[in-house]
Amino acid sequence: MFLKYSDMWDMDLGGRDRSHEIPHWFGNLAWIVIGGLCKLLFRYRVDNRNKLRAFQDATGALVICNHTSFFDVVFMYLAARPKQWVRLMGRDSLFDNAGGLLGQILSRVGAFPVKRDTADMASIKRAVRMLKNDELVGILPEGTRRGKTDRVPSIHAGVSVIARMAKVPILPMTVRGVERIKQKGRGVRLPKVTVDYGDPILVGDFDFLPKDERVEACTWYAMRECFALFYNTAPENVDMAALFPETRDYAPVFAEHPIPRHTSEELAAAAREARAEKVAKAAAKAAGAGKE
Repeated sequence: MFLKYSDMWDMDLGGRDRSHEIPHWFGNLAWIVIGGLCKLLFRYRVDNRNKLRAFQDATGALVICNHTSFFDVVFMYLAARPKQWVRLMGRDSLFDNAGGLLGQILSRVGAFPVKRDTADMASIKRAVRMLKNDELVGILPEGTRRGKTDRVPSIHAGVSVIARMAKVPILPMTVRGVERIKQKGRGVRLPKVTVDYGDPILVGDFDFLPKDERVEACTWYAMRECFALFYNTAPENVDMAALFPETRDYAPVFAEHPIPRHTSEELAAAAREARAEKVAKAAAKAAGAGKE
């Protein structure tokens, strides 16, 4: 019944290996209760969920989203259920709130901590392990809610580092409407909320760039896809220079060198084929060794 929440960070959840998995009962209960309330209050819907579902039982994926509200993470979690779990990477200070009760709740639904503004290798390695186990990991690359603090918006390139290490695609998504729930100087509202998924991105498609620019450019591109979903416009119409004034604007680079578009189904099929080939080679090798 009771598990130390730090132990759950290294347990499995919804991946290929489920031999040491976080118990599902609390996550299922949270999905029913919180999901029911959000459905009632915000009439939320999920568009293009097939782009997430395609990866089920095929490969892990790094799901990223722009950040306008605390509710972003709630809908990132809800939108994947009940068939999949998104393991959210959250600020480490959250896990000690309420005497560790919040940490217990977050860990029960698969979340794990990251030390903000540092190269937290423990969290990076944890995320890579999860992704290699065909799990979904959710990250908010802006690190803080847009317009809700005095921090200048920035993009954390660690997203692409994790995706490259784990050899998984990045899947952009957005949550529209949550930014209107609580605005400065106004009371709480109950707007309609829409979750929307975009097309997956491969870090390897950015290898034409100098090595020291690849992960930053990839994350910039992926975040532009998130904001294109958020504003319901073409990526080329998103003014990233205005959104991230202290970050290099890669728009001219990608205008000159368009990045290939992929579908989730295409990448999932490729992952299954690669796994089948690996299994076949291992079997052939074992058979050959047995004959010697």
